Amino acid sequence: MSLHESTTNTPVNSNVLGKDEEPIVELPQKGFKDYILISLFCLLVAFGGFVFGFDTGTIGGFLNMTDFQERFGQINSEGEHYISTVRTGLIVSVFNIGCAIGGIFLSKIGDMFGRRIGLMFTMVVYVVGIIVQISSQRQWYQFMIGRIITGLAVGTVAVLSPLFISETAPKTLRGPLVCCFQLCITLGIFIGYCVCFGTKDLSDSRQWRVPLGLCFLWAIFLVTGMVFMPESPRYLVEKQKIEEAKRSISRSNKVDPEDPFVYSEIELIQAGIDREALAGSASWTELITGKPAIFRRVIMGIMLQSLQQLTGINYFFYYGTTIFQAVGLEDSFETSIILGTVNFASTFVGIYIIERLGRRVTLLGGSFWMFVCLLIYACIGSFRLFKDGNYTGADTYEASGNAMIFITCLYIFFFASTWAGGVYTIISESYPLRIRSKAMAVATAFNWLWGFLISFFTPFITERIHFYFGFVFAGCLLFSLFYVYFFVSETKGLTLEEVDQLYADRVAPWKSSSWKPHTGDEAVEA
Repeated sequence: MSLHESTTNTPVNSNVLGKDEEPIVELPQKGFKDYILISLFCLLVAFGGFVFGFDTGTIGGFLNMTDFQERFGQINSEGEHYISTVRTGLIVSVFNIGCAIGGIFLSKIGDMFGRRIGLMFTMVVYVVGIIVQISSQRQWYQFMIGRIITGLAVGTVAVLSPLFISETAPKTLRGPLVCCFQLCITLGIFIGYCVCFGTKDLSDSRQWRVPLGLCFLWAIFLVTGMVFMPESPRYLVEKQKIEEAKRSISRSNKVDPEDPFVYSEIELIQAGIDREALAGSASWTELITGKPAIFRRVIMGIMLQSLQQLTGINYFFYYGTTIFQAVGLEDSFETSIILGTVNFASTFVGIYIIERLGRRVTLLGGSFWMFVCLLIYACIGSFRLFKDGNYTGADTYEASGNAMIFITCLYIFFFASTWAGGVYTIISESYPLRIRSKAMAVATAFNWLWGFLISFFTPFITERIHFYFGFVFAGCLLFSLFYVYFFVSETKGLTLEEVDQLYADRVAPWKSSSWKPHTGDEAVEA
């Protein structure tokens, strides 16, 4: 069934363009300077990742600050203030539970009112959570509740931001621009580390309240950016706001709203929406029963988001202080800045290679080299770091400590340049419009779930098996090599509608890199 032959059961008017059907029009080749404006718009959306990263970069610092420990900690037998392992795990990890709930339920706002309004609303929730935290006096559970509320907002942002970018960015830049979400996460982590380093020597609650107060500025910046950001053309077409969709596409691709390319894009988007609308409104069960291969794609998203956590990146950040202390660098704030700098700088490499090498090669290469790094790291830490075999002792081999510092930085480089942004890119490209936010929410929820489990249980596990924990993550990385090769399809250079064609054609993932999309009338037939 062609686009202009849609039945009356389709809620989208198939002749809404007001023009006769035209052949698919390709956008003339443009340079990067022609996309500066839309790139800046997408960076504003990606700034949502900064909000998440800043929380990650500050919470560890808070737990080591004297005023925070005195207010929310306990007193040991020697009269010293400390925060117990259980309380630490809850304060840090409960944030991930909020993220999972927000990603699944609050992200619906993006479907109901648009991606822009959805992101603005999440910042209101975010500010409420910050107020609850910053107003805490002595009750640690009030601070924890505030983190749950901010988690609701951050989880929603983690779904809406990559989704919004993928629907708005030109396909030639979609991969790098979605990776900018991860870049902003690493920038937020780095800035969070630096802010905590700058406030740690203060003598009162300014140690942790100043970093929290800066969060109000991040929320204002993101909301202001959304005022100028064009709405997702796919959302606008679905809501039959065709003129607004034309303006959005023209701004994204720097062409006139009446350009044939704009009409061609509208028809492609509308054709996909028409096909989806014939099946009725999307429900959660469609994540299992939908076609083409929706369930397979949902499982792929869940696996990739889970494996991103199971690469062991949070384990490295948690245990980094210990191995840096082995060579005399005892200031945990300095340790964090070193790791954060490597993490941030390496993300620029990921933005380049995700489009240069493709999604599959990027993930496969990252899995292999992280696997090698973790094997070396775990072997040195388990057998060659401590002279007396006592993992709690301070008598260590300096050469082994230096080697582990280098391996840690090398591992973070490979993660930040491959899996960090690559997973968000693939997830944002893999689902049709009608179920995209639901599928992305479910996949991202598993990322938060594993984040909760790892951040809560890592202190307990490392007390028992120490550096042997690295072998667990190395095994997960070995599994990820096989999973990506056999189950993850290449989506580089494809429109979101062409990705549906790829799955409809049942192309084997290891052959997907050479697959070519349909052309002409084939692209608009149901």
